[in-house]
Amino acid sequence: MRNSDSKKDLESTPLISKVDQRGINRLILSRPAVRNAFDEVLVDEFVKHLKYAKNNDYIRVLVIESVGETFSAGADLTWMKRMADSGLDENIKDARKLANMLHMLNILEKPVIAKVQGSAFGGGVGLIAASDIAIASSEVKFSLPEVRLGLIPATIAPYVIDAIGRRASSRLFLSGETFSAEEAKDLGLVHECVSPEKLDLRTEGMINDLLMCAPKAVAEAKKLIHYLSDNHIKSKSLIEETARRIAKIRSSDEAREGINSFLEKRPANWTRIK
Repeated sequence: MRNSDSKKDLESTPLISKVDQRGINRLILSRPAVRNAFDEVLVDEFVKHLKYAKNNDYIRVLVIESVGETFSAGADLTWMKRMADSGLDENIKDARKLANMLHMLNILEKPVIAKVQGSAFGGGVGLIAASDIAIASSEVKFSLPEVRLGLIPATIAPYVIDAIGRRASSRLFLSGETFSAEEAKDLGLVHECVSPEKLDLRTEGMINDLLMCAPKAVAEAKKLIHYLSDNHIKSKSLIEETARRIAKIRSSDEAREGINSFLEKRPANWTRIK
């Protein structure tokens, strides 16, 4: 995997991979024009780089970060709208890609740090929850706004519920409300929130802590955590079910209205939908 450093790369590459001499692999979301939202191209790129990290013993730590003011706005709604017009089978096949990507990230036998420099919404929150360690700027905001768009946070739900618990998930999934970095820390979504100017330094400190640990022991520790915790996240049937649920609902009339209203910058009219 090559490093991407040029201005041209930043403009044309949805995901930049950088590997330093210590074995730190930085995956940088680079779609700032759409607030680093996921589409099928970014998902495919992410999977490719996760496979590389998995199969390369030189990689010691994976750091996920972003270009621009937003960590990730979750799913690209133009992608959602396009898939809403597809058949159910194609919808499920497409949704399965994101579900598998999150699963691969969560079970990767290398420590994963989410370095959250900007706000995260929907799938961006799921990306953080699927990581092992999350460090956020104290100024960022979070939300799970899917229901305000006629959608549900299906593929990210196992990781978010595992991170913050069922009770907190009930409130945030059902209300779509925005919450602060400090609240995210209290809930367990992020481990630390620091001032923006200290984010790089604190992330580097965590990387150094991880590099002091034996690589195989770290891998076995992650396996142990998954073994002793609920097995629902590892379940292939659960991955399939979450993909099926989002595929079904994003082709619904509510989802069409929610997505269209957002793209057209108007309030959604739920009352006209039967």
